[in-house]
Amino acid sequence: MKILVVRFSSIGDIVLTTPILRALKEQLDNPEIHYVTKRKFASILDGNPHVDKLFTMDKSIDELLEDLKKENYDHIIDLHNNVRTLSLKKKLGRPSQTFQKLNWKKWLLVKLKMNKMPDLHVVDRYFGAVQNLGVKKDNKTGDFFISRENEVNVQKEFGLEPKSFVTIAIGAQFNTKRMPAELIVNIINKLDTPVVLVGGETDIELSKAIQNESEKNIYDACGKFNLAQSASIVAKSVKLLTNDTGMMHIASCLDIPIVSVWGSTVPSLGMYPYYPDQKEMYSIHEVKDLGCRPCSKIGYQKCPKGHFKCMVEQDVEAIVKSLS
Repeated sequence: MKILVVRFSSIGDIVLTTPILRALKEQLDNPEIHYVTKRKFASILDGNPHVDKLFTMDKSIDELLEDLKKENYDHIIDLHNNVRTLSLKKKLGRPSQTFQKLNWKKWLLVKLKMNKMPDLHVVDRYFGAVQNLGVKKDNKTGDFFISRENEVNVQKEFGLEPKSFVTIAIGAQFNTKRMPAELIVNIINKLDTPVVLVGGETDIELSKAIQNESEKNIYDACGKFNLAQSASIVAKSVKLLTNDTGMMHIASCLDIPIVSVWGSTVPSLGMYPYYPDQKEMYSIHEVKDLGCRPCSKIGYQKCPKGHFKCMVEQDVEAIVKSLS
């Protein structure tokens, strides 16, 4: 059986498809698993033994359509479910299964604050797309593989022993999902544990602001390492403090305890840390009973109301306690 799995973006969403890849590979009789995604996210699946062939594109599915047609797939598993994947399935003309995106229920939650979302993680909804193949949830976390070349020696880089520090993932695609510098500084100043900041090049300015305002010595890894290298730092930490972002999902693959802080988005959308039957591995911190929340299913660059209460009013003491 030859299967094509489709998920174009983004980091966290692709990481959360890895339980499906593993289950397909382990529960079916010697399947050949192919995957198609955007080129900039291909590294997320580096070293994944459950992917036999990876197709990537920059902007359009037409870039690889002819190559995909040659594969003559038995099944297409659509874990993105948008206009482009609908077009891809139509052009390939092969049997397909699609996960339920629940856009109408998301709209009700975001626009009318009516929560009709099922009490299911998005991974469980992903599994709904493969149940017709006889594939079942295996109650394991996702997978993220770090090559030896991407292992960061934290003792050499920061003078820290493994499992002696907390990592803080300060990045996020949208600012309303991002902990502001003042909040992070208030948390760090109350910690007795060394702290390493991880993030990309776009997070360097925030990292500098945190270091300038904090009274503690902070180790900075922002913009200095690629995603897998940053993940290797997280893997060596005792806990991860994170926004609702991709590194949160990578950390669950690495069995790292997660302290998650939520702003404009809410866990009810189904994208909280994926730890089946291990709720003790993560905590969720959010300012509840805000009438404006969630303001979006993905976030904004600025608070639509101008007050940013969902982050400004976070309980610092509760977050620090979860990190202790």
